[in-house]
Amino acid sequence: MNSATTPAEHLWRKLIGSVTLKETFALIVVYIGIFIALSFLSEFFLTTQNLTNLLMASAALGIVAVLTTMLMVSGGLDLSVGSTIALTGIVIAVLQEPLGIWLAALVGLLTGATVGALNGLLVTRVGINPVITTLGMLYISRGLAFVLANGLTIPVFNEQFSQLGQANILGLPIPVMVALFLFVIGMVVMNYTTYGRAMYAVGGNAEASFLAALPVKSYRFWAYVLCGLSAGLAGTLLTARLYAAAPQAATGFEFSVIAAVVLGGTSLAGGKGTLLGTFVGVLILGTLNNGMTLLSLSSDYQQMVQGFVLLLAVGIDQFRLGNIDIAVLRK
Repeated sequence: MNSATTPAEHLWRKLIGSVTLKETFALIVVYIGIFIALSFLSEFFLTTQNLTNLLMASAALGIVAVLTTMLMVSGGLDLSVGSTIALTGIVIAVLQEPLGIWLAALVGLLTGATVGALNGLLVTRVGINPVITTLGMLYISRGLAFVLANGLTIPVFNEQFSQLGQANILGLPIPVMVALFLFVIGMVVMNYTTYGRAMYAVGGNAEASFLAALPVKSYRFWAYVLCGLSAGLAGTLLTARLYAAAPQAATGFEFSVIAAVVLGGTSLAGGKGTLLGTFVGVLILGTLNNGMTLLSLSSDYQQMVQGFVLLLAVGIDQFRLGNIDIAVLRK
């Protein structure tokens, strides 16, 4: 520890990982500014009902963002999480009668893990580029969801199952509690376990990690499996909350996840990232989407804003990596 660093500051730096205090503080300031602005722009923003809706809408994003952060830290990328959410819901809806809702939900979770495993095998064992692999799996999973559902939304009526998406624990909806739990567990794993430290090493320099006897392919494979499983979990909770499953659900969701993760400080190049930053990134995107809905902005404008945030996040990442020279831009 640097002698000039206090124990409290050292602990804080350890908690947030590779992102500096200045970057994390800047994100929090941005979020506070957005929150205050929306409080003035809409009289409904600060209502209890709307804040609950905001948290519920951000829960699925947060659940997937946790494991996506871990995957991207290791140098991976998954563009198939949105279609995996839709496929999970359709699997549950199709199997609810022959298997029963709870066994169908288990098969849905396993479906998400299977998609992740296929991504992991193709990337780590076959050697296909992660973008191409997961983009192909995006279309395969989405197409399969439409085939199984015949292009229709399928109702899922089960009172006990629906409690997964609507019941409260300690005053917060279950999906929100699940997201918070995953963030806490993820922070502990990434900062205080061998697995977490290895993920940073693998993402930072895979060749050096391999020479240091780390099972690089194995670490990345399981990162893909867990990412797929998190999408399956998000799809299960979403199906329970909406009483239905739709093959077109979560379209474009993967880009929101990437935007939140990269905006929070995780590098697309791997080796750097923090779940605390991702947490703030999720809140920023969730609050923006909620605010735009309250302000009655059309979906076209919402997509434009989401695209801008994604480009901004990637631009910030390139700046962190030193790929953008401010001096050149001024010329």
